[in-house]
Order: sequence, then C-alpha cells, then structure tokens
Amino acid sequence: MAQLPAQTIHRDPQLFYWILLPITAVMILTGVLRYYATVLMQTPPKKLDRGAMREQRSLLHGIAVRSNFHVLSAPSFRTRRDYLTNAYESGAYLKDPDRRGQPPPNPMTDPGAMDGMMGMMKNNMAMMIPNTLIMSWINAFFSGFVIIKLPFPITIKFKSMLQAGVATKEMDPRWMSSISWYFLCYFGLQFVFNFLLGNENAANQMAQQMAGMGAQNPQMFGPGVDPDKQFKTEAENLAVVEHYSVLDNVEDRLLEGIKSK
Repeated sequence: MAQLPAQTIHRDPQLFYWILLPITAVMILTGVLRYYATVLMQTPPKKLDRGAMREQRSLLHGIAVRSNFHVLSAPSFRTRRDYLTNAYESGAYLKDPDRRGQPPPNPMTDPGAMDGMMGMMKNNMAMMIPNTLIMSWINAFFSGFVIIKLPFPITIKFKSMLQAGVATKEMDPRWMSSISWYFLCYFGLQFVFNFLLGNENAANQMAQQMAGMGAQNPQMFGPGVDPDKQFKTEAENLAVVEHYSVLDNVEDRLLEGIKSK
C-alpha cells in the first residue's frame, strides 16, 4: 500500500521568536505573578476557640477509635466505645449545648463562613482575570497562526485539540496552532513552576481550582452543619463496629510458626 507523502508547510522562522516564545514567557511570568498575588491576598486562618476545638478533637477521637479498633483489646475498646457513645448522645462535647436540637445558624451571618467565601472568591479572581486577558491577547494578535510541528505521529482525534482556531481539514494533525500552544502551556508548566517557586507553590492552575472549590474554613464543623447530628452519626458508627484484635490467639499463631520451621 502506498504511503502518502509527508506534508510540508513553509513557515516564517520568525514565528518561533514572535509567537511561541512570547506566549511561553507570558504564561511563566503570569504564573509567578499569580503566585505572589495569591500569597499577598491570603488571610491567616482564625484560631478556634476552646469550645470549637473541643468539638473537633472529640469527634476526631471517635474516628480514631473506630479506625484503629483492631489494635485495642476487647475490654479496652468496649470502655472507649461506651464512654464516647454516651458522651456523643448526651451532647457533652457540644460547644453550645443550649442550641441542641435547633436548626444551625445561617451561614451568611457567620464571620468564619464569610471569610471562607471571600478567600474562594479571591482565588477564583486570581485565576479568571489573567486567563481571560491572555486568551484575549492571543485571539487578537496570534489567532490563526501555525507555529510548531510535533516530532512524533498522532492520530486524527487530536486535530481539534492541537489546531484550535485553524479551520483546515487537510492539515497534518501534528501541526499546532498558537491557541493550542497556550492551552498546552496552561496545563504543562507545573514542572517549571516547581523549579522556580518550589514544590509548595500556588502557581499550578488546576491545584488552585481544586483549592478554590474546597472548603476554606479549617473547622471540621463548617457553616450550616449541625455538630449534634455528626456526634450521633459517629456514635452509631461506633456501635456497629464488630471488634477483633490483631493479638487474638497470638500465642497459638506464634507456636504454629515455630513448629512449621
């Protein structure tokens, strides 16, 4: 079967210096500036008061007992389970026992929740504004340019991804447009940011998006969450645990291992 001749496109060599390098440099500088802007806009988390800290630590205590019950003996586990279950059901660890059974307060009136919303909004703005400006800049000055050819073969399925903004059906899928190069830099410059800023940097766009969607409040009981319901749920989880210990019949297992040798 005859092979099709290799497709050749005569490009101006200056495109490499006037399009590819500027887009790459702008993306790197934008990531570095975004990192420092995010650091400046970050607000230190508020310290939890004694009651809130007690709620959080007591629930973590129950979760730790439920997750590591196999390292406890049966009497030790039963003692801890009975004590925590009674405390959770009676509301002994609640920060405000008088509000037990009442609906949680409105999150919009909680200062901690408002700080979390403002932090999420700042992260989203730090992502949206630079990306919108860079995309507008590329569309205005570099739209429709083919700037680079990949050195390895790819299938036709990658054509729409690598040739965004270039409406040609016969072009080899290995050719890449300027807009596609922008998206490649957008998702592939994390190693450069790690080298420039360290591993714990905030220039990674995807990591910032996930952080923006995550909870900004360090408290375990976030806004709109009823601590009493969480305590009762954890009490039910402790009650249904079927205990076993890694030390059960350890003497017999040890003797069997010695005899087998």
